[in-house]
Amino acid sequence: MAVLIPSIDLMGGKIVQLVQGEKKALEFDNLDYWIERFSKFPLVQVIDLDAALGAGNNRLLVNRIVRRLNCQVGGGIRSIAAAREILQAGASRVILGSALMQDGKINTQYAASLEGALGGAALVFALDSRGGRVAIDGWRKETTLTPFDMIRALEPFCGTFLYTHIDTEGLMGGIPMKIVNEIRQATSRRVAVAGGINTQREIDQLDALRIDAVVGMALYSGKISL
Repeated sequence: MAVLIPSIDLMGGKIVQLVQGEKKALEFDNLDYWIERFSKFPLVQVIDLDAALGAGNNRLLVNRIVRRLNCQVGGGIRSIAAAREILQAGASRVILGSALMQDGKINTQYAASLEGALGGAALVFALDSRGGRVAIDGWRKETTLTPFDMIRALEPFCGTFLYTHIDTEGLMGGIPMKIVNEIRQATSRRVAVAGGINTQREIDQLDALRIDAVVGMALYSGKISL
């Protein structure tokens, strides 16, 4: 069964919501309030944006959250040691994206070593896509690869793919179902998607496709009811 996954994005010690990974639209410093609000969900996504951008980290907050909620955590995780540390702190899964690339190519050897060290069930591989191409390094650098290139190369090594449609992320205008359906068809792994999901109808459509819906802006703004 597919699930709705609330997203907690951290920057500068606060929960934020960015539009397309750039412009800050919302900011909250009442972390405990949102932890309590999200406690009924089976899984919560936590992204350390500062770590993803190489501008410090929010590790203490991440550790606080994973002790209280079942989480998948991403943002700046570039080594097996860092991934293991977050899992040992209490996260159930770690999200990796940029670390899977080396010199513009997919590093399948590294993906295999991650799977060998941590087990595929704990690994979520991020497919962050802008204009049909994978973006890395906090979405600042575009590659020549498509999400489908990533799936073909990396499917043996992870339990979940996380597809983010950057073009619609944070805009609350909906996520394009055509591309989401194509992603679902391309892999037998669990799939979660993010990027503008803003109605219960969309969540139901994704559920019918066996796709988890990662939602941020629509929850914090009240567009989708908790």
